[in-house]
Amino acid sequence: MAVKRPPFWPAAANERAMTQKRMPAAFFGHGSPMVAIQDNEVSRTWREVARMTPKPRAILMISAHWETGGSAVTAMARPRTIHDFGRSFPKALFDAQYPAPGDPALARRVQELLSPTPVALDEGNWGLDHGAWSVLTHLYPKADVPVVQLSLDVRLSPEARLDLGARLRPLRDESVLIIGSGNIVHNLQTLDWSEARGRPFDWAERFNDEMRRAVVEDDPEIAAAFATLGQDAVLSAPTPEHFWPFLYILGVRQHGDQPTLFNDWIEHGSLGMMSFVLAPPAAENAV
Repeated sequence: MAVKRPPFWPAAANERAMTQKRMPAAFFGHGSPMVAIQDNEVSRTWREVARMTPKPRAILMISAHWETGGSAVTAMARPRTIHDFGRSFPKALFDAQYPAPGDPALARRVQELLSPTPVALDEGNWGLDHGAWSVLTHLYPKADVPVVQLSLDVRLSPEARLDLGARLRPLRDESVLIIGSGNIVHNLQTLDWSEARGRPFDWAERFNDEMRRAVVEDDPEIAAAFATLGQDAVLSAPTPEHFWPFLYILGVRQHGDQPTLFNDWIEHGSLGMMSFVLAPPAAENAV
């Protein structure tokens, strides 16, 4: 049966998804935790992305919501579902579970690839935070793909994050889907609740445009130097944890990867939902 191509997906991607050997990599602007239990344009697009992407044997998730001193990777067989958000959210969101298995062998492989950078194997502390499972619950609702989560070392420079991403590239040839989950523009203090998708703040739009250019032009140094954008950067990423996963995925990118952008808008003036898939050319993956 023919696969219906979503409007954002290039025609060539259908063939690529069917014949691919190297897995793509992706960044998701995850927005509000509520998307986990909503059927809206964002969640429907996420589901379409999964349908048009080869199913991986495992997922390496890099979420904005696990910050550590030093790098760590989940290495438990059954990661718990972490409800790391305020009590103002509805009970249905706290009741949500994502019981995907872990993959201790993949955790050790991540540790190996990132050497000599020390990576701790977390066998019982963390799990899957909402930056991970709110996206995955739409991508793979059966929770049948093992998931390992890599933490964000708060001490690293932007350049070091690009480097760690680059060292993870071999996983893409091992049927591992690498996902970054955050928001390129993320200022919760300035959100305008009067309209979900009205005109973004000028500073948010300028910053988002520059980061889009980093993706489209394959120029990760634009993103690494985000602080040089002055007040636009200060306002768009007042705390950088939601921006950091974006850098890892730019580092994971390989020569010839073609970007496909989706959900490329800014909600409530200062919450950027821009997301993208980086997929290798079809010719590289022909069977």
